[in-house]
Amino acid sequence: MEDVRVADAAGAATKQDWIARVEEIGEEAGYFERLGRRHFALFSDASPVLLVSFEQLGAVRAGDPGQMPLGHRIAAENGWSSLSIIADGETWYRDPAVYGYFDRLVDDSFFEDFDRVVFFGAGMGGYGACAFSVASPGATVLALSPIATVDPALCGWDERLEDYRRLDFTSRYGYAPDMIDGADRVFLVYDPRELPDAMHAALFHRGHVTALPCPMLGAEIEPALARMEILDPIVAAACEGELTSALFYRLYRARRDNTIYLRSVLGRLERAERPLLAALLCRAVIRQGGRPRFRQRFRDLESDLSDMGIRLPPERGRQT
Repeated sequence: MEDVRVADAAGAATKQDWIARVEEIGEEAGYFERLGRRHFALFSDASPVLLVSFEQLGAVRAGDPGQMPLGHRIAAENGWSSLSIIADGETWYRDPAVYGYFDRLVDDSFFEDFDRVVFFGAGMGGYGACAFSVASPGATVLALSPIATVDPALCGWDERLEDYRRLDFTSRYGYAPDMIDGADRVFLVYDPRELPDAMHAALFHRGHVTALPCPMLGAEIEPALARMEILDPIVAAACEGELTSALFYRLYRARRDNTIYLRSVLGRLERAERPLLAALLCRAVIRQGGRPRFRQRFRDLESDLSDMGIRLPPERGRQT
């Protein structure tokens, strides 16, 4: 039997090749099931810890060298079970075949066979993780920039979702904030400066929800955390029952050394016409060493501030 820790679909040249390869992996590790025309379920049975992830086929094939779902990979590397719900396109998992699949899992007491269940997803996947967590009372939910609903009656203010208004979000597993009521703990990671994301996050407000705002991280939370190499540890901490606000922000300190994040912050400060703060940021980055672009930008900003009659405050620990 092939070791699920190294199983991958890297040789799949087309979508059909990928489906065939992952079906083989599923048969060896647990099962692979087609849910209607545009969804798939990949289950790997390894331990009493289950990671349920909601992902998109295009992102899986483009983002992982092995073309395997993120949840499957993290679980396999840690010896946990995984259930990956994969959407072929931006379906929002609004499909009777998906509802029926989760109904069967509930009827079969599937989730009761596990000591710990974690639902995970980002964006559309964050919606799915929240909405279908109702099938496993007591589960933990980790959602990155989750969408509450696409129903225009409830979130017509989110213009990003206009193309999906035809989908039905009023029937079963529809309004995600209501579906998390049975969860044990819910962690929401989002950028409060991304107004639509912040408004969706506010709709999830419940006593058992832990909000983890990350200002200036941007709308693409999952790849940002992955670039900092902290996405896997965060998901793993949730699966180990150890994720807390304190642990998250301890891991999140990695942003201070991430060039892409620092450039994003600098860009926002400059667009907001905050040259003093931008200069202070560049100076702090320069002290870490390297990053010639920040060094040059600091010189330019320092010159601009001098022309405006503004002097930078002295650095901490240094005499003027």
